[in-house]
Amino acid sequence: MELLLKRFLSEEEGQGMVEYGLIIALVAVVLIGALVGLQGGLSEIFGDAQNALENPASQ
Repeated sequence: MELLLKRFLSEEEGQGMVEYGLIIALVAVVLIGALVGLQGGLSEIFGDAQNALENPASQ
């Protein structure tokens, strides 16, 4: 039992996967924050593009 506990505490196989998961989560949070921050500007850009496609003569 003691050997099994020592082996469990010293294994580091899953550590790399946890680190990758944390990095992916951090990137996702930053991307979501950037998209929320740029929401007004993006809406205006897409609105302008939609107007240009609907009324090409007005450009």
